[in-house]
Amino acid sequence: MLSAIIAATLLIVGSLFCLVAAVGMLRLPDTLIRMHAATKAGTLGTGFILAAEAVAADDLGTTIKAVAVIVFLLLTAPVAAHLIGRAAYHRGIRLFEKTWIDELDHTMKNKQAVPDDERPHS
Repeated sequence: MLSAIIAATLLIVGSLFCLVAAVGMLRLPDTLIRMHAATKAGTLGTGFILAAEAVAADDLGTTIKAVAVIVFLLLTAPVAAHLIGRAAYHRGIRLFEKTWIDELDHTMKNKQAVPDDERPHS
């Protein structure tokens, strides 16, 4: 009985995070800000829903799979969002007009100003 209450609570919390991610995708003004909402809230929502499945399942195999998927999501979703956001930026997707910090533009301009033979090797 207690595990059913915990699972239901985790499921509701996960669903609310997924709802926030969906609303963020619809309401936020530009691609990069939408990516942030989808990644943070979507990953948390999915994690909570999978945690509810792990708690509700009486099977160790299901619990291990759910934990493995949560770890995989936490490791890959931020990296994927970063790469997609960077690709969108390089494609020329416009930022929201009230965005006042553009560190990538500053970094790119500094790299272009330094000749190739003077750049430190990485």
